[in-house]
Amino acid sequence: MTGSLNIVVGMTGGIAAYKAVGVVRLLVLAGHDVHVVATESALRFVGRPTLEAISRNPVHTDLFDGVAEVQHVAVGQAADLIVIAPATANSIAGLAAGLAGDFLGTTVLASRAPVVIAPAMHTEMWQNPATVANIDTLRGRGVTVLGPGTGQLTGTDAGAGRMLEPDAIVEGALAVLRPQDLEGRRVLVTAGGTREPLDPVRFLGNRSSGRQGIAIAAAAAARGARVTLIGANLEQPAPASVDLVEVSSTLELADAVAERAQQADLVIMAAAVADYRPAAVSEGKLSKADHGENLTIELVQNPDILAGLVRNRIGDQVIVGFAAETAQDRDALLTLGRQKLARKGCDFLVLNRVGWSEGFATEGNTIVVLDSAGAIVMEASGSKIAVADRLLDSLV
Repeated sequence: MTGSLNIVVGMTGGIAAYKAVGVVRLLVLAGHDVHVVATESALRFVGRPTLEAISRNPVHTDLFDGVAEVQHVAVGQAADLIVIAPATANSIAGLAAGLAGDFLGTTVLASRAPVVIAPAMHTEMWQNPATVANIDTLRGRGVTVLGPGTGQLTGTDAGAGRMLEPDAIVEGALAVLRPQDLEGRRVLVTAGGTREPLDPVRFLGNRSSGRQGIAIAAAAAARGARVTLIGANLEQPAPASVDLVEVSSTLELADAVAERAQQADLVIMAAAVADYRPAAVSEGKLSKADHGENLTIELVQNPDILAGLVRNRIGDQVIVGFAAETAQDRDALLTLGRQKLARKGCDFLVLNRVGWSEGFATEGNTIVVLDSAGAIVMEASGSKIAVADRLLDSLV
């Protein structure tokens, strides 16, 4: 899966329609062209202006809209992917029967694109034999069914039938189009920011959230790889599709990488690693009463994990480093990246600019990928999910 996709998000009339706004937003942030096809009932839960503002495209509802352009067929013909969220029991029955009584029905029937549905309904409706049979029918036709989950429903009810969260729906939907070009490969990814303790209370750290590394790990797993994610103080959950190893300090990260890199075909070092650590860690909390106006902390250099990986690489293992730099000038940024490449000796270096409001702890990223000779092999900008896919496209 490369570049921008034309994605139709179908919305039907259930209370979970409010979550569909998040699905649309995440797909747009990932760089895709999103067209919402909503039933009249769906628009009673979420207004047209909201959906048009988030999707940046007109909302399609009425079969008689755009008759001259035959839009009730054209929208489906142009789609690369159709995602229906929420998919109510009524809409699932209509899909199974092949009904085309509204814009969504004609869109699905007129499309050859993969169809993904995210069911949402009360437990009794989900477990009803009619719904069970309809879901079996749709699966038999190749429709991907995501969920539903189990949890709080409307009112006081709880149980199976809760629509999955938007990030899970987007990840599952895009995975349908991802090539399985990493199947059988073992991938090791590091993510997050290391913390170097000063005392039991304080540490020296950085502002990395781990989002980019998590996105890379999730994208690699979706392409069929067996992924180990070594996470340093991650600020969001790791995907269930990867094996997570939690660490905190640079020394802990170094040990975890050394133990697991021997089995990896591809190593992507996306973690923000501290260059230095305190020479001594206080057993008690450092206080002003003990140190007065000034406190001097001696720092010692941490091991160079990336360079060590290169020295001890196994066979034709591919090693990818990351370099987060604050240089504002593009030429200066590239110079810093090439200098780091010369020191580290990795196969590829992913270079990105960071600052007070970019790079770390943000939803988007901009990267330049250099090969071992320092040549630019790829540039990408967009959501961290989209950047992760573009990076893997380049590496594969």
